[in-house]
Amino acid sequence: MNRNALAASLIGVLFVSMLEAQGGDPAYRPKRINKMIELLEAGQPVYDVSVQGVGYEEGKKLAQSHVDMIQYIMEHGPFEPMLLRQFMQGLVDGGPTKSGHRTPTVIVNLPVLGLDETSVRVNHWVIEQVLSAGVHGLMLCHARNAEAVRMFVASARYQFERAELKGADKGIPEGLRGSGSQTYASRIWGISGTEYIERADPWPMNPKGELILSLKMEDKYALANVDEIAKVPGIAWGEWGPGDQSMSLMGLEYLKKGGSDEAHAGSGGFTPEGLPRIGVEKLDSARARIMAAMKANHIFPLHSSSLDNLTRLIDAGIMVTHGTSVEVTNKGRAYTKRQMPY
Repeated sequence: MNRNALAASLIGVLFVSMLEAQGGDPAYRPKRINKMIELLEAGQPVYDVSVQGVGYEEGKKLAQSHVDMIQYIMEHGPFEPMLLRQFMQGLVDGGPTKSGHRTPTVIVNLPVLGLDETSVRVNHWVIEQVLSAGVHGLMLCHARNAEAVRMFVASARYQFERAELKGADKGIPEGLRGSGSQTYASRIWGISGTEYIERADPWPMNPKGELILSLKMEDKYALANVDEIAKVPGIAWGEWGPGDQSMSLMGLEYLKKGGSDEAHAGSGGFTPEGLPRIGVEKLDSARARIMAAMKANHIFPLHSSSLDNLTRLIDAGIMVTHGTSVEVTNKGRAYTKRQMPY
């Protein structure tokens, strides 16, 4: 089955199964535009699904899904900003969510890689196009050094100083977004253009911001620089990228012997940090180092989950999880006594 067919199949399953999802408090009222930020501020894990190359109808079907956040994958697929805009409009037209949010949180995995500062700076137009579609956040893959990450944060910000942030955004270059990019995005968010410009800033660096930025630290170069990368302000969550990390650290022979991009699924047992044991010391060590750097800098970590490992992951501090079945998300919501409906 190809990626698009798989995505369509998954969306169908999510749409049918959402009726079985745990409802939460029916009197709940949203406090923020960005559902993911609201959950993280409340200390509640976030449950996600990934899609690629989908548009209006798929957005409309996913609008009331039991997941909180949708990762829209552009890293390896076609770069189609108009299709992304249609997807966002579908979410709006199919909404609001049961929690009362206008849409679920949408994060785009960018086709721009964080190889170095120049790579990000010359491709800032891609970031502008994606954010102008009204999404709520971005993921920079292959974030290899702190300079690239600082430029990534700058590319997501408007080009004026915010007095209330003096010091909080120390070291971040001047923003690169320009006037006009707020027009369509503000309609998706349901606010005025001026309000959008004020609120479209990275959280938690800006406590009032409604954008959420993330990183994949997924190769040996990122691993070598992870302590400096994790110190860059403006990044809220991240992951270690098991598939690419396996390629980078272990090579082709490891993949031929059964290693894969599902290395994070584990081979039985748990590490001292409470994460599923991979069974390859080099990979377990790389993941532990990246997770420790994120924890030290208050960056929320992502990890794949299942019915068997979910509560262990939550206890270990995992706040963003892959694991989109109703059973998994309901188990997590019950475990953390979550009041926000899906």
